[in-house]
Amino acid sequence: MNILMVYPMYPDTFWSFKHALKFVSKTASFPPLGLLTVASMLPKDWDIKLIDMNVNPLKEYDVLWADYVFISAMSIQSESVNDIIQMCRKFNVKTVAGGPLFTSYFENYPTIDYLILNEAEITLPLFLNDMKNGTLKRIYSSEDWADITTTPLPRWDLVAMNDYTSMNLQYSRGCPFDCDFCDITVLYGRAPRTKTKEQVLAELNALYITGWHGTVFFVDDNFIGNKIKLEKEILPAIAGWADENGNPFCFSTEASINLADDNELMQLMVAAGFDGVFIGIESPNNESLIECNKNQNLNRDMIASVKKIQDAGMEVQGGFIVGFDNDQPGVFEELTSFIQKSGIVTAMVGLLNAPNGTKLQKRLLGEGRMVNDFEGDNTNLSMNFIPEMNSKTLIDGYKKIVNTIYSPKYYYARVMHFMKDYTPQQKHVSHYNSNYIMALFKTIFKLGIIGEERFYYWKLFLWALFRKPQLFSMAILFSIYGFHFRKISNNFF
Repeated sequence: MNILMVYPMYPDTFWSFKHALKFVSKTASFPPLGLLTVASMLPKDWDIKLIDMNVNPLKEYDVLWADYVFISAMSIQSESVNDIIQMCRKFNVKTVAGGPLFTSYFENYPTIDYLILNEAEITLPLFLNDMKNGTLKRIYSSEDWADITTTPLPRWDLVAMNDYTSMNLQYSRGCPFDCDFCDITVLYGRAPRTKTKEQVLAELNALYITGWHGTVFFVDDNFIGNKIKLEKEILPAIAGWADENGNPFCFSTEASINLADDNELMQLMVAAGFDGVFIGIESPNNESLIECNKNQNLNRDMIASVKKIQDAGMEVQGGFIVGFDNDQPGVFEELTSFIQKSGIVTAMVGLLNAPNGTKLQKRLLGEGRMVNDFEGDNTNLSMNFIPEMNSKTLIDGYKKIVNTIYSPKYYYARVMHFMKDYTPQQKHVSHYNSNYIMALFKTIFKLGIIGEERFYYWKLFLWALFRKPQLFSMAILFSIYGFHFRKISNNFF
């Protein structure tokens, strides 16, 4: 059996980092971990190829080679998914689809031949068994949660690692919190399910023997969902493994703001090699946090919480949302001020949308305010429901936030604010990489000579070089990020 796995293309958004990738001669941020894992679940005698369309285009001869084309996608990749389906139908090649997009919106894809919904550990074996017996059904789904201690190692041999800036792995699924706009609990439940210590170490070893050195992103939607197991088993094991192998990786992940309440957990994460964490902050407006059931963010000084995590040695990246029913026109200035004071350099601000199956969507359906399905991009100046605030006021306010926080004056001020107080603690061993040396010279020309930010760029460049040389590479990286964010925000005007 010839199996072609295809990962659809991401559109050009804040999250794509498309304009930043060009500086470091990479084509994508992360490989498609889901497909690489599914590949390990297929029969060993099948011939498997994988095409990540963010790296290489899908060619007609690729489709013609395949007996089946397997597609996995998130909502934001829906446009590219339609192109893949069209090509497969043109050559009468069967399609097999799974992942968050199809689990949430399977009814939108009547021309997909086979839908493997929910978690592949449960539904894929059912499909494979029926294929063997000649009794295939079109849809395979399950209401049960998978035992991820059975999840196999990803097939790293299917991708060219040099195309990516980071590798990724998954330790847990699910989140104990219940934010009403978030579909993570819909897809993966509220009780965090975790892999074993042995699995995590095996995945680190599998990456290490490929020769990879650099960033590894734990894709968990809330890495600290089970804090006790992290503190007692997982983080000490990762730290021990890292020390034994010369600290080849630096780690980052996603977590909730209550990480700041646990000093021991933060210390263990840093000791294990974590130097960055993405946190959903959403809004400085308490009424909006109450509205969306973001209880973990309430009754705290969020700027102080962010600073505690940064002081521990981890850069905080933040997610923010505008468009809650309780947002008033003053929220735009309030959020801009919060971002600047927090020193969160990578501040991802989006418009509220209601994914399928969420409590928010159900409420808005009851109120007759839903307009269409969520397309996965909350930065494209559209919402899939009718907001309480005047739409023009909301869109104009959102555009003003993004245009302000990523303008050279505000962005570089935020970088300096963060870096002045930041002291990295990780023991990661740096390795020479010619791509990153070239990136330095590219920034000098593109940002320091012809760029609109050249005054701010050189101010940061010289300050980091002479005052905090240990953070010089971070300063260059932030300047590259800023260029990307401005490119995207300029599309709004």
